[in-house]
Amino acid sequence: MRSIFIAALTLLATVSCSANGGTKQVNKEAETNETSNQTTYMEKKGKALVVFFSHAGENYSVGVIEVGNTKIVADYISEQTGADQFEIVAEKSYDMPYSQLIKVAQDEERKGELPAYKGQVPDLAQYDTIFIGGPIWWGTYPRVMFTFFRDNDLSGKTLIPFSTHEGSGLGNVVSDVKKAYPKATVTGQFSIAGHDVRSGKASVQRWLNSLGY
Repeated sequence: MRSIFIAALTLLATVSCSANGGTKQVNKEAETNETSNQTTYMEKKGKALVVFFSHAGENYSVGVIEVGNTKIVADYISEQTGADQFEIVAEKSYDMPYSQLIKVAQDEERKGELPAYKGQVPDLAQYDTIFIGGPIWWGTYPRVMFTFFRDNDLSGKTLIPFSTHEGSGLGNVVSDVKKAYPKATVTGQFSIAGHDVRSGKASVQRWLNSLGY
């Protein structure tokens, strides 16, 4: 009788260990599959780049700042997505009081000026997705960004416009990007007020989450 009891306990212990081991194996396989699915999804999205213009110095509503509002958003994007960056830096200086800057920007817009920019643009062939950002100057991006549009073909890529502003929202940036690149996919646009940027990381993260990042 005692031997039967011991055998029963041994069988129960074996079944219990087998069940627990099976559960751990299933969970491990689920975690592996989830990681694999996420990796595959990100591979499909391809490599990303953030192209942006940002203005430090005196800005409306936020005063004199060392790092421009759009640069901060670009950094948030790179932090979450792993995107590279190319900052469009004009050869001409915009380091001036805000009251003077708006007159210069208005004059550039009226004349359709295309200011030169510094630096070497990276090989754009390696990127599938390009975030394009800047402040709103007279209803759209600063004119130096249109110089970049003229010089670089982004056909066939996914373009995601974003802007920083003080009441203009996206302005005309979406339609202007579509006009510059009619053979690209323009989608997922986002805007944030300049005075909200430094406390607005969570808003940027929610936007990126909605895009699948």
